Amino acid sequence: MLAVFNKSVAKSPDALQSPNDASAVCALKDGFLAKKFASTHSGSVTINLGDSGILNYSSVRQNPLLPRLFSVVDDIFCLFQGHIENVAHLKQQYGLNKTANEVIIVIEAYRTLRDRGPYPADQVVRDLHGKFSFIVYDNTSKTTFIAADPDGSVPFFWGTDSEGHLVLSDEDDIVKQGCGKSFAPFPKGCFFTTSGGLRSYEHPLNELKAVPRVDSSGEMCGATFKVDAESKKEGTGMPRVGSAANWSDQY
Repeated sequence: MLAVFNKSVAKSPDALQSPNDASAVCALKDGFLAKKFASTHSGSVTINLGDSGILNYSSVRQNPLLPRLFSVVDDIFCLFQGHIENVAHLKQQYGLNKTANEVIIVIEAYRTLRDRGPYPADQVVRDLHGKFSFIVYDNTSKTTFIAADPDGSVPFFWGTDSEGHLVLSDEDDIVKQGCGKSFAPFPKGCFFTTSGGLRSYEHPLNELKAVPRVDSSGEMCGATFKVDAESKKEGTGMPRVGSAANWSDQY
């Protein structure tokens, strides 16, 4: 799977940008990265999100234990990979029917948050038990919601292209083609939102700090993000002010 979001929708962290990286390109220009993905994934589907970016999905060459799923409900798009263990409980929690699978559960969890659900975002992701990564794009509010499981069980990478657009994929090779050395594994146990940036759902009270990555040749190669045990966030609860307040604008 592949997602490229315009920096106006999802601005990649500055720390992902490797200094003097001349190998990055503009992943969105003329559909560059989407075409690269399609050329190596027969039968892939490309979803053009207009000025917001692109999504690509393919079911070929997937791990049967960590399948990829794609769905769109009410203009909420979701790419999901992996397996959730407590599906039955989550279906009951969100009032879903018996046929609902993981990707539908994630969409409903996001929609519950967006529409001012009773739980903070970190708890909603923490309630997903299993091996997973997912990318949600809400076309109505032009916002993203992205996460990976606490153990990093599913291959999942992110990077920044030459224009600062955010690139995400389960294949590091495709991320490298757009981002050069400005990429890294997506931080495990974390989630990313358009307005809130990167946060740890395992340690929601702590800040994250960037740790530069160095490749085998000794060159800077993006950054990993670690929980800073010494720092504490202020005001980590989900704002709920005004009956019309939209979570995606607040968090």
